[in-house]
Parts: sequence; C-alpha cells; structure tokens
Amino acid sequence: MVVRITSWNVNGIRNPFSYQPWNENRTFKAMFDILEADIVVLQEAKIQRKDLRDDMVLVPGWDVYFSLPKHKKGYSGVAIYTRNSVCAPIRAEEGITGALCPPNTTTPFCELPEDQQIGGYPQPSQLSGVVDVTTLDSEGRCVILEFPAFVLIGTYSPATRDESRDDFRLGYLEALDIRVRNLVRMGKRVILTGDLNVIRAGIDTANLAERLKKEAMTTEDFFSAPSRRLFNQLVYGGNVYGQRDDGREEPALWDLGRLFNPAREGMFTCWETKKNARPGNFGSRIDYVLCSDNMKEWVIDSNIQEGLMGSDHCPVFATLSDQVTLDGAAVHLRDLLNPTGVFQDGDRIREWTVKDLLPMSAKLIPEFDRRQNIKDMFFKKPSTTPKVPSTPASEPCSEPAAEAIENLQTVEPQTLQQFEAINPLPSQENGSPSISAPSPSKSPRAGLKRTPSASASTKPQKKQKAMSNKESSLGKGQSSLMGFFKPKTTATPKKVPEAEEGLGPKLGFDGTADPDDLRGTTPAHITPEKSAVPATSEKVFDPIENKESWSKLLGKRILPKCEHGEECVSMLTKKPGINCGRSFYMCRRPLGPSGDKERNTEWRCKTFIWSSDWNGSQSQPP
Repeated sequence: MVVRITSWNVNGIRNPFSYQPWNENRTFKAMFDILEADIVVLQEAKIQRKDLRDDMVLVPGWDVYFSLPKHKKGYSGVAIYTRNSVCAPIRAEEGITGALCPPNTTTPFCELPEDQQIGGYPQPSQLSGVVDVTTLDSEGRCVILEFPAFVLIGTYSPATRDESRDDFRLGYLEALDIRVRNLVRMGKRVILTGDLNVIRAGIDTANLAERLKKEAMTTEDFFSAPSRRLFNQLVYGGNVYGQRDDGREEPALWDLGRLFNPAREGMFTCWETKKNARPGNFGSRIDYVLCSDNMKEWVIDSNIQEGLMGSDHCPVFATLSDQVTLDGAAVHLRDLLNPTGVFQDGDRIREWTVKDLLPMSAKLIPEFDRRQNIKDMFFKKPSTTPKVPSTPASEPCSEPAAEAIENLQTVEPQTLQQFEAINPLPSQENGSPSISAPSPSKSPRAGLKRTPSASASTKPQKKQKAMSNKESSLGKGQSSLMGFFKPKTTATPKKVPEAEEGLGPKLGFDGTADPDDLRGTTPAHITPEKSAVPATSEKVFDPIENKESWSKLLGKRILPKCEHGEECVSMLTKKPGINCGRSFYMCRRPLGPSGDKERNTEWRCKTFIWSSDWNGSQSQPP
C-alpha cells in the first residue's frame, strides 16, 4: 500500500475539533484516519509541555515527537505523528541546528557519536552568526526524524511580522537551507515539509499585480527579498534574479505541489481569517512538501486539501509509491521505513513494541511513560488470578447487629408498610433494640446463624441508657421506617396575636407583600418582633416596568444594511492612529478574488459607516 505524508498548520492543536468533520469524533486517531495519512506533521500546536494530555500523546497505534517552545507560552510548536503499523524512525532530533540536547542528557545532538547522529549540522563558518543557534531552536520550530529511506524535516518557519524579527527569520531560513544542503551532500534523501511562510512565485499568491502597484514595487524587487531569494535558490525551477549566492549554486529540493500541478492557479493553502478571505479564495501558497532529487521518482502524487476546514491553513500531502527503485532494484517502501528486521518484502515479520520507542518519543515523558489511554483501560481483559479468601476481623460485630444486617439482606422487595410489619423497629420508649425473627421462608438460611451467647445478652446499664438518650435526641417522628422517608417538621413560628395580625400585610408564596395590602399599612404598625415584612419605601417595585426598561437597554440593535440589502457586521478598528478603538459597520460578505471591496458583485461591497454616525433611523448611504 502507498504511504502518505500530510502537513498541516492547525493554528492550535485542538482547533480542528471545532469544525466538521473533526467534531463528530474528537480524537486524533479519527482525524488521522480521515486524512488517510501515515505520517502527520502539525505546526503551530501552541502548547507547552505542561499542556500535554493523554489524548495528544497516547494515541492508539501512533507515536509522536514534539518540539515545543522553551519560553513563550501558547506559541509555535511542531509535532510529528507516525503510524506504528507502517513506519518507525531510527533516529529523532529537535531543532534545526543540533544545539539542543536529547532528553535526560546534557550532550547536544551535534556532539553525539556519529552512529547516533542524523548529521548535516550547520557549521559556524556557514552561518552568518547574527542570531545564536540556541535562540534559533528555542521556539519549538523543528522536528527531524530519520528513517532508513529518508530524513524527514517538519518545520514551522517564522512569519513576517515586523522589522524586529527580520534577523531571526532570515537566520532560521539560512540554517534550514544549510542543513538540507549538508544532508543532500552526505547522500541522504530528504523530505522537507511544513509552513515555510514564503511565497515562491507570482502564481502562488492572489492579485500580486495590484499589491505591487500599491507598494510601488517591481516583480524583481518583490522576489529579490532575502527570504524569497533564498527559497528560490533552494528549489528546482526557482526564479532567481541575478547571480546565485556562494554555496547555493545548485538547487536541492523539488516543489512537489508544483511538480504535479505546474499551471494550476488559485492553489492556495493559507487565507486571512480577519478578512474572511477563504470563501473568495484570496490567499497564498506558503505550505509545502519538498523532496530531494534522488527520491523524486518515489512520489506518485502531491496536492492540497482546500476543502478541509479547521484552521486558516489547509492540509498538503505527498503520496509515496509502495515499491521504489533503490540501486536499480525494486524494494518495498515499508522495508525502508522501519528498523532492520521489522519488514521483509513488504510483510511484517516482527510486531512493533515499546522497545522501538526513541528517547525523543513523547510516550517516554515521565507523565506518560508505561501508561495507556484511559479509554483502553475499559477494554482490558480481566486478570485470571484466583481470589484470596479474606480472613475474619479480629473483633467481630455483635450478634444482634450481624443478625439485623442478615435479616435486611434476606428480606424480599416489599412495600414500606409490609416491611414494617415483618421487621418493626424499636420505638422511642423502648431503650434496647429488638430484632425480629427472620421470615419462615428463609429458615434454611436462618439456621446457619449463630445463637446469641449469654455475654451478648447481658449489657451494661450505662450503655443502654446512653443509647436511649441518643435515640431520644433524634427527635420525634421516626418511630418506624416510614418516618425516615418523611420530611422533618420544622418548629412552628410564634403565633402573632389576632389583635395584631390584621395590622401587618399578607405575605405571598414568595415571601413578599402584596402591594394592595401595603397601601393601608404604615411602617409604624410593623415591628420586627411581630411581622417578617420590613419597612418599605413609598415607591413600589413594578416588575413589568423594570422588564420593559431593561428590554429597551439590551434589546436587539437596528443594524444598517449594505448594498446587498443585508445587515452589516460591527467591527473594531485596531490600526494605530486617531481612530484606533472606534467601531464601525461594514458588509458581512467575504472578500472576492480581487482582494478588495467591489460594487455590483456577489462579494463584499464598499459600505462603511462609523457606529457613532448611525442612529438606527437615518437613511442608508448611497
């Protein structure tokens, strides 16, 4: 069977479960089955280690490797899930530079013995050195897995936010480029996938010409930006203006999405959520699956899944053939996706076990080590160990109490009245409890009971007296079993003299006074000792009037309508300036393919009204 690698920026690891079809079965296993993937690379998990839960780590039939931010909370984060029945990596690392350390060690990945390294680490002479390598790997942006077939790099590249992050972004892309090229020079096959936050060509973004016109830029200037220039030098077919940089004379990776869809327009993977640009497909292609030239023939398909909701990005995938050519011979791919001795000629000869886990596996985190998913506990077969007979207690309970418990266990279900007739409880006047004889129908069982001894029948007088006092303290009304189910009667309040009863107002069921009765009553006639109604003011509370006033305040607002005759949506200005914080109304429809507001089309019109200028009754703007 073929093997599929899927990459998806989920914008929060639990975010997809708010959308169809993921919300029908909110498990990661169900999500991966719908994706039909064998390796899933997730970006922007936006969690820290303390946020990991069983359903994220202990996914039945899957292993997972995380790279999480070391300092920033709810930021970045990459995870790679691998299906145990298909593949098992032989090495795993976190970070792109090799400066981080494996779990429970203080030795960086780049300083481990060669047989434990993935290799290809950027050397200090290859890096510009503007940003420290430890800082580059501190934000949880990369997980690298090595299989016998290839090296898989799952990454989330920094986005363009402001100039303060330019050095970090370029430093990370530079380290990524160097690591890929070093691995290819070593003769290893490489797959690079994830959200690279780079537009490769004009066909990969919507309405580029209009954007360049607004910014007064040429196409050459746009694609000569450092990040786009570096990326185009990395991929085959990249449009590089001018002479190539030193060390990047040759490309290293194929853009599989464009390899199988060379002229497809509108093949976007990311849309701006604030503008609701996805329905109009006004977006960009910044998510990729790339592979080295020495394994290009292994790939049989690559595409995007723009119809799957759950994030501001859509999944992208690449499918590898079941049989591949290696050194001129046909080999089953699963033989190359597992350690030696697991698969042979495409057939499994050894089952996956926990011994195959690598130190980087999240299942070896102390909180999850040697544990199962909580759902699996309900399907675990019961143990067949024989039960050890329990030894009797050193101080058995008294015979009357034991006999009472046994009698209650032998009584068949009856009504409360029948139960009282068979087993009457002691009355309040009788100090010693009496237990009735068992029913004749249960005589065989009763014959097994021990006869009361003389020592049990004679009890000290003090204990009987104490028990009698304790029973009397329970209060009257529980002389039978029925009394247990009856509500306790509360003490009746002190009766108000008839001469003064007429002076106070009548109380309703909710404890409030009737306004009609309050009119003939003065506060002087009502005293705290003789009435529970406090003195009231002259203004009477009217619930109907109060409801009407709140309805006017919190009632549905009258919204203006746009050119389409539809109600506008209220928005808030966040752009810095004198209008920051002001609310306004605009058309609720999404932007069209042009990326701008339009007239006389099905997309967002140009209606714009400040909330302060709308009074709910004025005429609509032209």
